Amino acid sequence: MLKTQNSKLKTNQRGFTLLMAAIVSSIVLSVGAATFGIALKQVTLSSIGRNSQFAFYAADSGAECALYWDIRFIAFATSSLSDARDSITCDEKSITVPAPAAQTATAATTTLPYYAPNGYCARITIAKSLNDTNGVDTVIHADGYSTKPSNANDPAGTCESAIDADPQALQRSVELHY
Repeated sequence: MLKTQNSKLKTNQRGFTLLMAAIVSSIVLSVGAATFGIALKQVTLSSIGRNSQFAFYAADSGAECALYWDIRFIAFATSSLSDARDSITCDEKSITVPAPAAQTATAATTTLPYYAPNGYCARITIAKSLNDTNGVDTVIHADGYSTKPSNANDPAGTCESAIDADPQALQRSVELHY
């Protein structure tokens, strides 16, 4: 009689180990999936921060280049009556200064591409206008992007196509008024 009771007890407890193993493995799997999700979000945020910094540096160095050439050499047109330089040099790269896109007798706006030393691109807009006190008001607006053009030596739209091709391109801007 004692033998039958003991074998019944063993038969009833056989599924308990399997149930316990399934519960423990599902808990470990849930913790692992949650940890992976958090790590993936941190990597994404880190890359966004890095790309944002690259875009800001491109905008800042482009604005500084334009500021240097404007203050030291008056490189950009003030109006349709003034002359501007044909090219400027920043970071040992020659940049062709296009004719102002918008030009009147009292104002001119010039936009030029800029490639930062780290290869990222920026678009610089220099807006100059004559004010009432015979002075010049200047606004330098630089948009830096977190994309690298395929060929930084070819300024014919490679920056624009790189920005259009990257859906996650970040833009950071710097604006100087004087």
